[in-house]
Amino acid sequence: MLEDREKLNRIEDMKSRLFGRSYKTEIEHRNIIRHTEPKSVPDSWRKDEEQSFIKEFSTRTSLFKKFFIFSVVFFILALAYASYNFFAGGNTVSTDNIEISVLGNTFTAGGEELPLQIDIANKNNTPLDLVDLVVEYPKSSATGLSENTERLRQSLGTIPAGAVRSENVKVTLFGKQGSMRPIKISLEYRVEGSNAIFVKDKLFNININSTPVNLSIDAPAEISPNQDVVLEVKATLNANKVLPSMLLRLDYPAGFQFALAKPAPSFGNNVWNLGDLAPSVEHSISITGKMIDVFDGEEKTFRAWTGTQSPSDKSAIEVIFNSIDHTLAIKKAFIEAKLFINGVYQREYATNTITPIQGEIRWTNNLDTKINDLEIKAKISGNAVDRRTINSREGFYDSLADSVIWDKNYINDFASVNPGDSGSVRFSISSLSLFSAIGGMLSEPTMNIEISIAGKQAIEGNILKTLSNGETKIVRIISDVGFANKILYYSGAFQNTGTIPPKAEKETTYTVVWTLSNTANSISNTKIKSTLPPWVRFVGVISPASENLDYNASTKEIVWNVGAIPRGAGITTKEKEVAFQVAFIPSLSQIGNAPTLINDAILTGHDDFANVNVRINKSSLNTNLTNDPLFPSGGDRVTE
Repeated sequence: MLEDREKLNRIEDMKSRLFGRSYKTEIEHRNIIRHTEPKSVPDSWRKDEEQSFIKEFSTRTSLFKKFFIFSVVFFILALAYASYNFFAGGNTVSTDNIEISVLGNTFTAGGEELPLQIDIANKNNTPLDLVDLVVEYPKSSATGLSENTERLRQSLGTIPAGAVRSENVKVTLFGKQGSMRPIKISLEYRVEGSNAIFVKDKLFNININSTPVNLSIDAPAEISPNQDVVLEVKATLNANKVLPSMLLRLDYPAGFQFALAKPAPSFGNNVWNLGDLAPSVEHSISITGKMIDVFDGEEKTFRAWTGTQSPSDKSAIEVIFNSIDHTLAIKKAFIEAKLFINGVYQREYATNTITPIQGEIRWTNNLDTKINDLEIKAKISGNAVDRRTINSREGFYDSLADSVIWDKNYINDFASVNPGDSGSVRFSISSLSLFSAIGGMLSEPTMNIEISIAGKQAIEGNILKTLSNGETKIVRIISDVGFANKILYYSGAFQNTGTIPPKAEKETTYTVVWTLSNTANSISNTKIKSTLPPWVRFVGVISPASENLDYNASTKEIVWNVGAIPRGAGITTKEKEVAFQVAFIPSLSQIGNAPTLINDAILTGHDDFANVNVRINKSSLNTNLTNDPLFPSGGDRVTE
């Protein structure tokens, strides 16, 4: 207790001294700075000091680089470790731990169902959730997985860790025999704690060992430029059950000019409807055409397709069962002959009965050797040929053979033709009238001109090789369309009013009549157009009223939409005719003149057989009514 009291007294004594007014603090000042004599400062580094500074700086920089590199390496290792743990470690899911295997034949017949068993093994430590199995394969034989694709999808739910799931699917493949068709198998899944969709893919190839429809193209392997070519396409069912609604399409190469086909195409010039294809029934199609604008050394490929008809487009193939190619090599003929008709070189030519046909055959020896005994023939046939008009000054027309012949008997140079030599021979012919009282109306008036060229080439000693070539041209005769236009006053379909001759500032009405006739070929899309002068008014009455005749008051244009003119119209059957009425009020300035009542009329149409457009122009008509038998002399001049 005594000791504690002493401690307390000392504390109190200390407080009184610290906080008392008489307390003074003693501060001891110590000057620790030593004052020495001033020293001069150098204005540059000493050499030893500079080297010491550089060494110290380099040491510090090297340490910083080492620290930075160590940090980068540590970061990369840490990232790699984290990635490994995320993708492969622990409870994560890796696509490498998912196996897809396919059990089934690696070959099949086209068009037949192929059963496949697909096994999915989950070797991950966690389950696969919301699993979908997707199977994709080409729908047609001509497409791959990137185009027209058939897609099957099956939901598999959850595949537990370590489990194997088996699924059975059936696919139907098409393709050429021996071709490979791909099947893509995909597994889509999710994992716990993530909304992302992960995918595992596998590709499985199937070999097509047979096709449901056999296709073949029979055609030459080589052909000369501008020569005719015939292709035989055959389709045969290679199955035990009927294939319904089958189409066949033939794609032509550039330079092929379609001429005809038997049977005729169902759509355009290259699609045929085969209907229901029965087992072992062969469908054969013959296509004739010509290779034009092609050159020596080129190759041209034809491609045939067959398959089911599309429900939305009757001319399109929905599912292609098979396809086949055929390639033609274009090679220059050893000797060639080209037929020009009226200076035009084309397979089909159209002309009227008035214009004579001037034929020119241009020949060339393309060999490096001579050709002996050159002979050219032109066989002329057809129902429109006037045999009495066939003429050739250089050759001989054999009427028994219907051929014009040129050989060494008529042209001396044909005995021996040197390499590269060329020339031409000519003939002329006219068409028969398309209608005669004895023969009646010609149907599809045509001339067929088939030319051939032949010669002999010496190959070894006295051995001669015969060379030949040729081509065929068709001349179609355009139908004679008659177009008569006339103006009447005293006769015709309407009762006209006013005076004849017309009087100034007094109205007179007239009847305009358009009459059409036709001979051998049907004419379609026929129209007649004309206009009225400013001083003539369209009255508005038409006969017969059923005819499609329109008048535009703003342009004063009259259009008769005739439509079709059947063959024989106005000759063997009734002509097509329309009449309409116009009114004319002469001006004082027209006194003494015969003013125009209707301007030029133009007929346009299309000859369906000759496949050419028809156009006929008729001049304007005035008040001189030459076609009205009761029209008086001088009745055309306007009087006062």
